[in-house]
Amino acid sequence: MYNHDGEDIFVIDSHTHLWDASTENITHEGGEQFIQCFYDYHTGFTPEEHQWTLEEYRKYSAERMTQDLFSNAAVDMAIFQPTYLSDFYANGFNTIEDNAELANQYPGRFVLNGRFDPRDGEAGKEELRRQKEKHDISGVKLYTAEWNGDSKGWRLDSDAAFEFLELCSELGIENIHPHKGPTIRPLNRDAFDVADVDDAATSFPELNFVVEHVGLPRLDDFCWIAAQEPNVYGGLAVAAPLAVHRPRKFGEIMGELLFWLGEDRLLFGSDYALWDPDWLVETVMNAELTQEQRDEYGVELSTDVMKKIMGENAAELYDIDIEAKKQEFQSDDITAEFGLESHYGAGTAPADD
Repeated sequence: MYNHDGEDIFVIDSHTHLWDASTENITHEGGEQFIQCFYDYHTGFTPEEHQWTLEEYRKYSAERMTQDLFSNAAVDMAIFQPTYLSDFYANGFNTIEDNAELANQYPGRFVLNGRFDPRDGEAGKEELRRQKEKHDISGVKLYTAEWNGDSKGWRLDSDAAFEFLELCSELGIENIHPHKGPTIRPLNRDAFDVADVDDAATSFPELNFVVEHVGLPRLDDFCWIAAQEPNVYGGLAVAAPLAVHRPRKFGEIMGELLFWLGEDRLLFGSDYALWDPDWLVETVMNAELTQEQRDEYGVELSTDVMKKIMGENAAELYDIDIEAKKQEFQSDDITAEFGLESHYGAGTAPADD
């Protein structure tokens, strides 16, 4: 467990992937453009000493992912957010079945989310039912700009999407994670617009809409929607690494989010493997607002606030008992593998790496 200024912080990385963008898996030029754009984000916001080569980045092993997430106690649990992109990749970019294989190796450490695409119609509904039955998912990741044949995107407030959201409600899949952030080449920027969250959130108050990437670059639009919709949350993946090279911008983003949404509706996410929590957790935990920002927004990044953002809010959404997890992790496979016993023992905290 991560330790900050003498206090233990239980970290749930709410946005992770295990992807395959190897050249053998690419079936469309869009697949190469996509991973190259991802890599540009990686190198643009990752400290030089932590940057991967492109070949490492294309396809990494489950073993490497496990080590990067857990070996230095930066992260305690991680939530998988699948992104299929089946028009670009023969076996999918990042599928629930690939994620499940790793999650099954380390019970309790990963939360497995599914996905749906309303353009898949009845077959898509059957697939969503299968995901629930086989994996007991309680969340889905939605990629509204994903290509599907001749279609280059869909809307969360469409009739077809509402049918799937109704099914989610019936099945007990309560956490809806739409990607509403920066465009990844060659996808359509407008298909990631945050506006369609408004009607969906109003129409399904029993569901939680975790808007990934907090709508960037449409932060204002997102904040105004989230301010009026109490079931809208913000996922900080993509926003978090701005703390490295754009600390003042990161402070501005956090100030706006805390002013409009408050500390109970924000979730940390690394977007692994875009960025690695090995260094990102420490960077975010050490971030501060300027005095001017504290005065303007009336908030600050206190340890109590960050405890919620880094793990407690995700635990609330996914019904995770943090104290029970601490007990469970005292002797689980990852704790033994990486020698982390003291991290969950009685009172011995690790030094920051």
